[in-house]
Amino acid sequence: MKSIRIHGRGGQGAVLASRILAYAYFLEGKFSQSFPTYGAERRGAPVASFVKVDDSFINERCPVKTADMVLVLSDSIIKLVDIVEGTGLESIILINSGKKSDTFNLETDAKILTFDIAKIAVDNGLGTPSFPLVNIPALGIAGKIDGIKLDSLIKATEKFVPYNVEDSIRALKAAYRSIINE
Repeated sequence: MKSIRIHGRGGQGAVLASRILAYAYFLEGKFSQSFPTYGAERRGAPVASFVKVDDSFINERCPVKTADMVLVLSDSIIKLVDIVEGTGLESIILINSGKKSDTFNLETDAKILTFDIAKIAVDNGLGTPSFPLVNIPALGIAGKIDGIKLDSLIKATEKFVPYNVEDSIRALKAAYRSIINE
């Protein structure tokens, strides 16, 4: 079973991102589930959302402790949450940041990748420089790295994004295509 953890702040769309990602896997013929966990329920508070994917029915429903992929929607969350918990040699940690991955000094054997997802979001009409909407372009990067077809991500986004769908799809495509081969 593949396990993915998404860390963000309330209002960034981590929960929506997990739903879209789980549905994209479903469209690829996988069994998937998505569910969140909340701390203080307010904008800006740490939020984690989980996605589990397998070739057969997933019977367990518990938070992801051992993660194959960790998607971090804001590098500021690193000071508040142990994003490396449950990661190892085979894990990938994707961080939305304009900084290089080695500047975070994270103690993990996981592969750490940083992408300026906020820039992709703003360049494609998702939010402002002070509040970029990064969840959808983050899925473009995560999906490309994990081998999800762009068409599946687009269909899943169209199903769950309630407004600004055109800009969301444009940002998703830009992020997906920004990854050459990871």
